[in-house]
Amino acid sequence: MRMKCFVGFILWAIVSAGVVWAQEPQKPLTLEESIKIAMERSLTLHSAVVGVEGSEFRRKEAITNFLPQWTGQYSYTKWSFPTFIGNAITSTGTARSSNSNVYNFNTTLYQPLFTGGLNLATYRSAKIGVDLSKETVETTKRDLVLQVRVGYFTILRAEKFLDVAQQQVKQFEAQLEVTKAFFEVGIVPKNDVLLAEVNLANAKQQQVKAANDLATAKASFNILLRREVSIPFEVVDLLAYKAFPLSFEQSLDEALRLRPEMKTTQLNIDQAKENVKIARSGFFPTISLTGNYSRSSDWWTLERGIQSDRWIVEALATFTLWNWGNTYFKVGENKVKVTQAEDSKNQLIDSITLELKDDYLNMLVAEKNISTAEKAIEQAEENLRMNEERYKYQVATQTDVVNAVTLLAQARTNYYGALSDFNVAKAQLERAMGRLYP
Repeated sequence: MRMKCFVGFILWAIVSAGVVWAQEPQKPLTLEESIKIAMERSLTLHSAVVGVEGSEFRRKEAITNFLPQWTGQYSYTKWSFPTFIGNAITSTGTARSSNSNVYNFNTTLYQPLFTGGLNLATYRSAKIGVDLSKETVETTKRDLVLQVRVGYFTILRAEKFLDVAQQQVKQFEAQLEVTKAFFEVGIVPKNDVLLAEVNLANAKQQQVKAANDLATAKASFNILLRREVSIPFEVVDLLAYKAFPLSFEQSLDEALRLRPEMKTTQLNIDQAKENVKIARSGFFPTISLTGNYSRSSDWWTLERGIQSDRWIVEALATFTLWNWGNTYFKVGENKVKVTQAEDSKNQLIDSITLELKDDYLNMLVAEKNISTAEKAIEQAEENLRMNEERYKYQVATQTDVVNAVTLLAQARTNYYGALSDFNVAKAQLERAMGRLYP
């Protein structure tokens, strides 16, 4: 009996602990945590990181061109009639033998000594390829951080719009109660009550739409973080104004120094120049050292019946005397690619300048709208208070109150919209400057 009571107590404790744990409020998701999750789970970033590994393999592959190559060959030949093969040195002197079965083993060691700069330029090009892959990773990281920041502020914007819609519903509910009270004592006609009910119904529809917009924003954010689309979560309210300290000129200077895309274009130029050297190597001879050993026998293990056993060492210089201008044309083509890469760099500078200017101006516009919207909220709140008081004394109509509520909701919406636009424009500006996350 005691054992049953003890087991029952343990089960009750476990269930109770589970209920308490399930009811524990979920910790709000911070922007830093969101960025960390996105970095860990992004497939685009993972592909870019794997690309670095692939580039490293290509670099290591290029190193092998400097090293000796060892090849081997084993063959069997069946002749239709016996034939003499090779010469062999025996204890009795030189002998020749005939056999219809011939087994041959051949191995060669090849070491390039000079390739006209081909191997060196190929290695340098592959090494630049590694740096290009790393810059692709950095670019991907910055794009991903921007997406997370924009998504985060989109959620905050939707939450604020929902708050405004909820406040508007409460104000229309209060207005409906006042109108009903006035109607019951015969101060206002039934039409005013119907109008108040219609306004409340419209406000509730706007609230439903705002709630749907928030749910959509959270679903999109979950997909961005590669989580279950319907996972509920809350975010920390970061929707605030903080002035940007740099001028446009300072921002542009930082962008031209820090943007991974700028480094990428320079690496493209450097790689194109190495490709010119690769093509130009065709103008020079190649010098190599070769060692070869071969053995022929009429026995498959090559241990007896040896007919030929010799080795050679050979130094070889190979010249291309005439190839109809093939090398010249390759060099010309790659020189054109260098020019194109340099033009791409200049075009990127212009593109960055325009992008930065656009983001900077958008931020300034949103910044000005914030202060304007703040004043508009104060004026709209005072306007609503006055109209509500006037309506109580029947100096103002219900339409005046409805307009005042609508104006206040619009002023609040404009304020939070400007605040959200400012933070998004600031995030875009910092991305354009090449910052990862300040």
